[in-house]
Amino acid sequence: MKNNKISAWEFFQSLGKTFMLPVALLAAMGILLGIGAGFTGPTTVQSFPFLGNKILQLTFNFMIQVSLVVFSYLPLLFAVAIPLGLARENKEIAAFGGVVGYIAMQLGINFHLSSRGLLDVVDTKTILGIQSIDTGVLGGLICGIIVFFVHEKFKDIELSEAFSFFGGTRFVAIASAVILSLVGLVVPFIWPYFASGISKVGYVIQKSGNFGPFLFGAGEVLLLPFGLHHILVALIRFTEAGGSYINQAGEQIFGALNIFYNQFAQGHEFVSTEATKFLSQGKMPSLIFGLAGVAFTIYKTSFLENRKKIKGLLISAVIASAIGGITEPILFLFLFIAPILYLFHAIMYGLGFSVMAILGVKIGNTDGNLIDFFVFGVLQGTWTKWYLVIPVGIVWFFAYYFVFKWYIEKHNIQTPGRDSSEESKEILESGELNNYTAKLMLEGLGGKDNLVNIDNCITRLRLTLNDATIIDVNKIKKAGAIDVVKLSNTNIQVIIGPKVQVMRKQIEKLL
Repeated sequence: MKNNKISAWEFFQSLGKTFMLPVALLAAMGILLGIGAGFTGPTTVQSFPFLGNKILQLTFNFMIQVSLVVFSYLPLLFAVAIPLGLARENKEIAAFGGVVGYIAMQLGINFHLSSRGLLDVVDTKTILGIQSIDTGVLGGLICGIIVFFVHEKFKDIELSEAFSFFGGTRFVAIASAVILSLVGLVVPFIWPYFASGISKVGYVIQKSGNFGPFLFGAGEVLLLPFGLHHILVALIRFTEAGGSYINQAGEQIFGALNIFYNQFAQGHEFVSTEATKFLSQGKMPSLIFGLAGVAFTIYKTSFLENRKKIKGLLISAVIASAIGGITEPILFLFLFIAPILYLFHAIMYGLGFSVMAILGVKIGNTDGNLIDFFVFGVLQGTWTKWYLVIPVGIVWFFAYYFVFKWYIEKHNIQTPGRDSSEESKEILESGELNNYTAKLMLEGLGGKDNLVNIDNCITRLRLTLNDATIIDVNKIKKAGAIDVVKLSNTNIQVIIGPKVQVMRKQIEKLL
């Protein structure tokens, strides 16, 4: 594989992917927080007295305490995860540079404020033991991006013989410390403008009332095929665009997800619908119910002789959506052959957010799957109004089913099991619909010489090729892919599903 420079398109796609590492950790710690809070609540203990056992209560409180570490250091996690995810080689050096750079930036901010006598004038916060301006996740994001470019610029630098020890990858951390400390010096000048801009975005969204969650949900779905949805999601979850809140300790918290976790940790009486209206609850009607309706429709509209052959594909896709919160295995079955249905899904997805907000449901976290439904809904008690998700979900199931069935049959859409082409028959008859064959995949991609870079997110291979026009889409599908997204003449995404990591490792072994 050649080490070509990263393109702008590839950069923004990869940037969105890097968010998944801290967000996945955040979601897992959120579940710990949910379980701990659920089993320490007075109502739960009163209903199940054995949970009042001292050892059990210490265990649940320990789970709460451990989960909070992620929320306290989230900006640092982003500063590390971004260069780690973007760098194609020497990833550990890039991650180390992220740590050094983030600390250096805080020291630079502190020096600026203290030298001008502003530490007691400007609104500051103690970050890693340093009194600094709280730039939040956006500060970690900026730091991580700068460190990545520092890494790309200096990872191969050669110094004179007297200083050769500090050359190469060692210089990355040194340069990160110097450059980010200088960035820290100018942050107090420019940060108010950043904060004001994001605050205005948040003001517009908040003033949109229950239409704001609809715009967020629909926007997430419409950006998903391009791999850019993570950027919109991060903006709402972690910055002022998702709201602001002053907690009991007088700290100002930004971002819908940060606000929810902070309120949730204080007690359920503090949790507001303003905090949860952009979170898990809005996804549930579509992810748990609606897309199951799509899978059922595809099964019912397929030819009788093909139903058994596609059943496994559809069941695994429903499980991925309802339990894992992963939607691509279903979405890419109809996205390219019926864009109108995808637009319908985007509208229904956005409406799910608005309807949950109007009904006053309070189910937080990130994934909108059955795990979130039980941990942050059912387990917490009726104050979450989890029971309203079920009737809404049933409506969503039938809405998806009837609209998809009508459109597929009216326009004879070639969804799995309805495609009568020889290629489709060959795949179904050979049982290769889920056969993850790396050798065949590599052939479909144009061979080893055509592959410049390979990476993956949760469900897709993200590939940079020398020439994307020579790929064989049918061969790629026969190797186990659901579909292929061509982004440019050099960048493509291969939609595979939850087993994408296995495919990537197999291809890398061949390389």
